[in-house]
Formats: sequence, C-alpha cells, structure tokens
Amino acid sequence: MTHVDEVRLESDTYYRFEYVANFIGFGPDDIAAIHGTAPLLAPVVPALVDAVYDKLFQQDATWRHFLPRQSGYAGDVPLALDQLTMDHPQIAFRKQHLGRYLAALVTKPYDGKMVEYLDMVGKMHTPKAGSKELDVPLVQMNALLGFVADALTATILGLGLPRETEVKTLRAFGKLLWVENDLITRHYQR
Repeated sequence: MTHVDEVRLESDTYYRFEYVANFIGFGPDDIAAIHGTAPLLAPVVPALVDAVYDKLFQQDATWRHFLPRQSGYAGDVPLALDQLTMDHPQIAFRKQHLGRYLAALVTKPYDGKMVEYLDMVGKMHTPKAGSKELDVPLVQMNALLGFVADALTATILGLGLPRETEVKTLRAFGKLLWVENDLITRHYQR
C-alpha cells in the first residue's frame, strides 16, 4: 500500500498531478500517444476552436463570461451581451488562448511547468487569477470540458489511425482530461 500525504495533495500541485495521473494510469506511453498526434491534430485545431466557440455562443450562461475584460486583452470591451459577436476582437483573443492550450497538450513535455500551466487553466476561470471579474461557474467548466473531450474524440476517430493507435490515443486523451478536470475543480473548493 502506498502512503498518500493528503494534506500535500491540497498544497503541492505537482504532487497532486502525479497522484491523480498515477491513480488513473496516465504515464509516458499516454504522453507519447498524445504527442504522436501533434502533426495530425495541428491542422484541425482552428476547427476545434471554432466548434468550441460556436457551442459557447449558443448559451447566454456561457457567453456572458466573455463580457468582462480578459486578462492580457487591451482592446475595446463590449458593454452588453448583444454587442459581443463571434468576430469581436476579444473573442479572437480568447480563441488564440484556446488554440495555444490545445497545441500545448500535444507538444509540451508533461513536466512541472506544464502542470503549472494545466493548473492555471482552472484558476484563470475564477477570480483567483487573471481578471477579478471573471468567475465561471463550475457547471459551465464541466460542460465545456465535456464538450472538448467529445470534440477531441470525434476528431481522433476521424483521423484514420490504425486501430491500436486510435485506442491508445483516445484512452490517453481521456486520462489527460480527467487529470485536467481535477486541476480545474480544485479551484472551486470554498
């Protein structure tokens, strides 16, 4: 039986990442499978990003979170939801962030720096980082991550990979997104 320092799980992000990753079996073979898809997924990242934003645009409960000034965005901010169009510069700015996130998943080493980045994804959607006005409810984050998971699955299934590679890749992304989900939800503990 392995001893788990439960207090440290709450204070040491990398320790937490390692615990969850080891628990669900996310390891070097999964990372290799994810990195192996980089040349195939890179060309479809813009379409994935567009699909995510098309979905976000369909609900006022998700779209309203793009009204406040996003951290790092210096342009004009719309004053009302009906002014926030898909072609607004702030949306283009946010789309770039999502594109970089997806690219990082398939290219970056899963080291301490990457774990900090994955953890920041959750934190930046709360007032704990970035914009103090930004407070995306957990239900919206869960819905979004579920949509991203399904979009990635559909994309991977459409790549025409050999069956063994396809299965490894799907399982690897599934595990990764569960780890990411833990790093997101930890910032919602009150």
